[in-house]
This record gives sequence, C-alpha cells and structure tokens, in this order.
Amino acid sequence: MSAATDAATDAAPVAAPTNPVGQSVRDSLVVAKRNLIRMGRIPEMLIFGLLQPIMFVVLFTYVFGGSIQVGGSTSPQAYREFLMAGIFAQTVTFATAGAGAGIADDMHKGLIDRFRSLPMARGAVLTGRTLADLVQTALTLLVLAIVALLVGWRTHENLGKVLAGFGLLLLLGYAFSWIGALIGLSVRTPEAATSGGLIWLFPLTFISNAFVDANQMPAFLRHIAEWNPFSATVQACRELFGNFPPGFRTPEAWPMQHPVWASLIWAVVIIAVFRTLAVRKYRSATA
Repeated sequence: MSAATDAATDAAPVAAPTNPVGQSVRDSLVVAKRNLIRMGRIPEMLIFGLLQPIMFVVLFTYVFGGSIQVGGSTSPQAYREFLMAGIFAQTVTFATAGAGAGIADDMHKGLIDRFRSLPMARGAVLTGRTLADLVQTALTLLVLAIVALLVGWRTHENLGKVLAGFGLLLLLGYAFSWIGALIGLSVRTPEAATSGGLIWLFPLTFISNAFVDANQMPAFLRHIAEWNPFSATVQACRELFGNFPPGFRTPEAWPMQHPVWASLIWAVVIIAVFRTLAVRKYRSATA
C-alpha cells in the first residue's frame, strides 16, 4: 500500500509555479474589463464627463477669446490655439474625481473586501480600475479634440508630434488617477471622494499656464505655475502641437524650457509615489 501510494504521488502532476508578473497582468486586465463593462452599462457617466470640457471649450473660446492677451496678441485664433492644450490637460486631470468616486463606491458596497478575499495580485484591483479610467479618458479626449477642431483649433506640427502630445496627456491622466485611487480608499462615501478629488484640482489647474500666460502673473504665483506638474504637460503639448502664439516668451524655469522631459519625470514620480501609497492603503482599508 505504501509503495502504491508513493507511486501515485510520484505520478501526480506538479503545478507549475505561478509567475507573479503574469498573474498581476492577467488580474489587472480582468478587473479593467469588469470596469469597462460597468461603464458601458452606465452611458450617463461618459455623457456627463464630456459636457463639462465641451462647455469649457465653448465658454473660453467665445467669451474670453479676444480679451485675454497671450504673446502680446489678443487675437481670438491665437488664444484658441493657446487654450486647447490647457483644456485637454484639465479634462484628463478632472477624471481623477471619477476614479476616486468609483473606488469609494466599491468600498461602500463591500466589493473591495470581496476582491481582497480572492487569490489576486494585491495591486490588480487598483491597476485594473486605473486602466479602465484611462480608456474612458482616451475616448473623452477624442471627442473633445473633434469639438476643438470644429471651433477652429488647429495643430502646426507633424502627426507624430501631435500623437506624442496626446500620449503625454493620457500619461498625466493615468498618473493622477492613482491620486484619485488613494483618495477613494481614504474616504467613507463616493460623495466625499468626488469632493476630495476636485477641491485640490481647481488651484492646481488655475494656478498654471493653462488659461493665461504665466509671465503675466505676480512673481510668487508665476514660480508656482512654472513648477506645477500640470503646467509642464500643458507646455509640452503646446510645443508638440505647435500652438505657441506669435511673440510668446517661454519662461526661463527648467520645466518650461524642457517641458516634455519635465512632464515625463513628473508623471513617473506621481505614479511611483501614489501607486505605492494606494496599494498599501488597499491592503488595510475597510468598508
């Protein structure tokens, strides 16, 4: 009997060790698919997410265009092209509030506790959520770019640079979605996550070069705007889109002189810091 048992044991297949990286990727994609299906079943989320940036485009283009000076010119066309990089960047960062609210909603319903009880990679739930938000942000940017073209926005660089500009915008949105994830795990209700996700975004986006020339700001605000990670991406997109107005003077601060590198560095730092904090919070958070 012992020999037979030993033989059966020897003949039993031995499970191959699981590749942790492969498992993390698979789990993240499964969670991302789940969130995309959920978003598809609630089209109001995408519709309302589009209305705000479209209103910003129309209001700033037709209300403020011609009254705000950029590069020594008050030309409506010059301001329209100057503006659009800021509107694009604001749109991807404001998606942070939605990401935080979605995770807070999952926490409130107890889904996060269920996910943690499964044999999943510890960061897969958050990574999947942020990837799904990235897809939604890309769709929003596509629609917004079409609206911008309709109101007269144009690019003046080759297709490769234009696509690189949109790539930087998506990278900024992905980085900020990790801030939203941390906020969503740190509050008790989706409403609190929405408020907490927006309250700090307003000073971040308005004390920047998104809507006005930072050279016209008071000195202390100008320095904040020039080293703002949001401003770096806006400046990089204007460079890649060819949207600097005639006579525009580039600030001397390093992020404004090297905006593409600055935006990449900022995005990597934000992802590294806030992903680590969010995953750590995920392991200890309770509904």
